[in-house]
Amino acid sequence: MDARQLRYFLAIVEHGGFSKAAAALHVAQPSLSQAMSNLEAELGVSLFHRTGRGVVLSDAGTELLEPSRRVLRDLDAVRQKASALAGLGGGTVEVAAMPSPGIEPLTTLIHRFTELHPSVTIAARAAFTPEETINLVRSGACELGLLGAATAITAPGIDVLAVEEQPFVVVAAADGDFEDGAVLRPEDLAGQKMIASRSGSLMRTIVDEVTARSGGTEIVAVVDHRTSILPLVLAGVGIAVLPASWNRLARRCGLVVASLEPTAHLHVAMISLPSHLTPGAQAFLELTRALSLQRSRSTPA
Repeated sequence: MDARQLRYFLAIVEHGGFSKAAAALHVAQPSLSQAMSNLEAELGVSLFHRTGRGVVLSDAGTELLEPSRRVLRDLDAVRQKASALAGLGGGTVEVAAMPSPGIEPLTTLIHRFTELHPSVTIAARAAFTPEETINLVRSGACELGLLGAATAITAPGIDVLAVEEQPFVVVAAADGDFEDGAVLRPEDLAGQKMIASRSGSLMRTIVDEVTARSGGTEIVAVVDHRTSILPLVLAGVGIAVLPASWNRLARRCGLVVASLEPTAHLHVAMISLPSHLTPGAQAFLELTRALSLQRSRSTPA
């Protein structure tokens, strides 16, 4: 068994079949199939169930998925550790990020990191719930995870670095009823049309509370993708309640941002496994720690 076989194995899983994996790896499909046959023979188990339309992981393949990722991660760590003796010289840091933390603080983190380590690539993978983010880190699919939740994040066997708490704000069109920087109470939103996410998110919980307390307020659009919200506000469809991570982008789009009182806070944290971090991921984590300390000092008591 060698690293090449493990990379082939993971590529087949990621791309959902031999032909797509071979194309992504730039190898001939017969070579890929032979490598997998040799690996299965060596391990004494079948890694995939071959079906008419592709492949499905076997139980053995599922069990070996996480160890395979860890082995390759450790090999990458060895290579990067050698490069780190003279500074970070390359590699990729894989970060799972939820939508709002993926706007901020991820933008600031990537900006600062790429200035410090321009030869290292940051690969941000989408995750839509805290549970999904934790699973991506726990399985080894990503080294780091940036997530937000209604309460402080805890997860057994996972290191959690609290980064910041983001209050929720009202985002509205500039030609609407609110001024930028205003302080609004839920009753001030009476009669407004609102854009919301689906039930189950903290954002939707706040919107539901607002509509319950404000006469005539109604939800006119429900979207899964947070990236759809600002364009809808710009088009005049309605107003939105978003974490403060969207403030800068909203204002650059020409929208107004108003505080909402009282409001909940999105607890943002960076998570990682206690070990198996490559030097690049370790450097990204340390940068996150420094940003967290900086923001905690600048937050009024």
